[in-house]
Parts: sequence; structure tokens; C-alpha cells
Amino acid sequence: MTVREGSPESELNGVAVLVTGGTGFIGSHVVRTLLELGADVTVADRNPHPDPDVRCVTGELADPAVRRRAVRPGTRAIIHLAAVTSVLRSLEDPQDVYEVNVEVTQGLLELARAEGVGSFVLASTNAVTGDVGAARIDENIPLRPLTPYGATKAAGEMLLSAYSAAYGVTGTSLRFANVYGPGMRHKDSFVPRLMRAALDGSTIQVYGDGTQLRDYVHVHDIVRGMLLAWRAGHTGPLILGSGRSESVNDLIEAARQVTGAPIPVDHVPGKPGEMPAVVLDVSAARALGYEPAYDLTGGLKTVWSDFTDGAPG
Repeated sequence: MTVREGSPESELNGVAVLVTGGTGFIGSHVVRTLLELGADVTVADRNPHPDPDVRCVTGELADPAVRRRAVRPGTRAIIHLAAVTSVLRSLEDPQDVYEVNVEVTQGLLELARAEGVGSFVLASTNAVTGDVGAARIDENIPLRPLTPYGATKAAGEMLLSAYSAAYGVTGTSLRFANVYGPGMRHKDSFVPRLMRAALDGSTIQVYGDGTQLRDYVHVHDIVRGMLLAWRAGHTGPLILGSGRSESVNDLIEAARQVTGAPIPVDHVPGKPGEMPAVVLDVSAARALGYEPAYDLTGGLKTVWSDFTDGAPG
């Protein structure tokens, strides 16, 4: 990710930042960028950070003692990415997802209040709005989540709003679109499934007829948008996406073009909570200086390169 000299996110020398979920897909990109910008980064995750020079608190954030170790005195900002993000898991075990996504968020917010942390950035989702048909989704649409996952993120947004209003924590809830990019080999979302199908010649399952619309945004664009929102002191929800909606069928065709593989498709019935369309309005983020740099084909090339790096042939 390129950061312009003099831009708000470039002024981070020595700023103490906690990144929860800092070894995950998005988190690893966030941590790498913060380190490049000179921030003093602490990672809190169940897995140790691969860089031994990064201060890492390893453990379950559901444990209050782990949270207390993570939020050290002098922390200026918490970027809270750690969460259960699987819609299907939330349908199967809503209690567990509530505990991880809501109780941990509240515990971190309470520590932010007690320790005087000035900023709190919450990774949220456009699933908080539920099914709005083909309507364009902006930050003013009422919250009507369709799944326990969406509900836990909506609850996190409400908690952050309350702590911002009552205690002066500058809080922003970033509603991510479908994030993809390099570093997804371990994930089971649709883009890495496409890459694996291209590599091994397997068939990809598609829920429904594949005409459902989604906004696919590159992880480098997400990181830039996140830093812009935080350093600009934005409060409240903010949608981060590409601003372009593509069908699942379009995504599959783009993956075929990038990989050169046929990627056969097996259509299966849709799942509960599946939204027929996600059409995002990113004008509020653009007003902060956000401008997505990747189109779908260019972004998928970075994923394919990551998957094929060192692969036989």
C-alpha cells in the first residue's frame, strides 16, 4: 500500500496501536503497514505474530487477563479486527459468536475508557443492514441484520456509539465489503476456493444461480481506508468497498481469465441469510480521500500470484 507523504496516515511515528487479530488475513496487512509508518504496534491474537520484533500478546481475547495485557498504558488506538466472521458458524452456534464478537468488544471498549485510549476502530460489515433488495446501501440505512453474525456486528457498532457519546472515545465502525487479496491461502471464503479449484482442477460450489451481486474490495484498499478514517477522526459507521458490484458469475469468469483454468461450477441451494444484492455507496469514504486502486481482474492477479508462488509448475 502506498502512503502519500504528508497524508494523515503518514504521521504515526511512535504512536502506540493495538491490533487485535493482527496475525489474520486483514490484520497482517494492517500490522505491516503500521510498522512501515513507524507506529509502535502491539498484536493480540490466539496465534503468535511471525515477526519476533513485534510485541505480541498471545491468547484468547475472551479472557479478561489477555485483554488487560494487550491494552498497555499509553495505547493511543485500538484497531479491533478479531472476530468470528463466518455466517454459517453464527447460524450453527450463535452463543459462541455472541461471546466472541460482542462480549470481547465490550471488554476492550471498557479498557479503552479506563486507560484513556483515544480512538477505537471496529471491523464491521454491511451485513448489519440486512436485505435491502437492489437498493444502494449507505451509512443511513437502518440496521436489520438477517443472521446472528450480522446482529453481533450491529451490537458492536451500538456499543461503540455509546462509548463514543458517553466517554469521548473516537469510534468508527468500518463496514467492510467482501475483502480479498494476497494472504488468503488459509481461508475458506469464495475467492481462495476459486484459486484452489484453479490449481487442482476441482469444481466450485455456487449458492443459487450466481447472479447475486457483491462488492469485492482489495485488502490494500481496505487498509488505506481504515487508516484514513482513523487519522481523520471519523466517528460512526463508514462503508469501505470498491464501489462496484459484480455478480458471483462475473467473479468466476474473472478468475478463469486470470488463472487460465476452466473452474467448473456446481450450483447448490442458497443458505439462510443470503443477500441477493450488495450495492454499496462509498461516497462518505471518498470524502475522506479514499479511492480504491484495484479493479477485480487486477486484484485477483495478486491473489493468484500469491497462490502460485512456489507451487509446482
